[in-house]
Amino acid sequence: MAKKPVKTEEDLFIQEVDEDLRQDQAHQLWQDYGKYAVALAVLLVVGVAGFKGWQAYDISSREAASARFSQAMKIDPAKDPDAALKAFQGITADGKAGYPLLARFQQAKLLAKAGNAQGAADAYRALSGDKSIDEIYRNLAIILGSLQELNTQAPNLEALEKKLQPLAADDSTWRFSAREISGIIANQTGDKDKARKLFSALAEDRTAPQGVRARAQEMLSILGK
Repeated sequence: MAKKPVKTEEDLFIQEVDEDLRQDQAHQLWQDYGKYAVALAVLLVVGVAGFKGWQAYDISSREAASARFSQAMKIDPAKDPDAALKAFQGITADGKAGYPLLARFQQAKLLAKAGNAQGAADAYRALSGDKSIDEIYRNLAIILGSLQELNTQAPNLEALEKKLQPLAADDSTWRFSAREISGIIANQTGDKDKARKLFSALAEDRTAPQGVRARAQEMLSILGK
């Protein structure tokens, strides 16, 4: 059996005022609450009504935003990449309830899938430098953007390694991915010893994701002894 909602002091106060009004005890109401209390009661009633209206609008707005994002996700980028990209660009421009951030990541992902590594890298770089979003998402953008920058024509590997260093720390959520990318950079710059060291540590780390460990082992096989 569902429990009855507990009434707050504001609810009880409004109920008392309402009962007095229904019984037309205007004189008693004035004595009990005074003119300021009556004004407060009116404000409370209006406030509650306004809040309920805003709450209904907010829920409706969130549902519409969710439906809009869902529709954008249903567009097959392989068949109509322009339509997919345009849909997410629209959400980025005027979307609600956190969906603009998701849409920005989706745009970067679509650019990467289309083979536009530079465009994807630029999109992720913009996300990583946006101080208005949470740090965990900015760091995720660094990880994803680094992978795309490695595929550009002239990646700045030194700058890339510098960005990854803080994310490779032991207390970082992204340490395994950051170390894996650092190993790839070391290999590309000709520092085979550093690459082997990084990939060996990843391959032997039981706390690392299985995929990371498997790829690290593959890289060690490629690098040789």
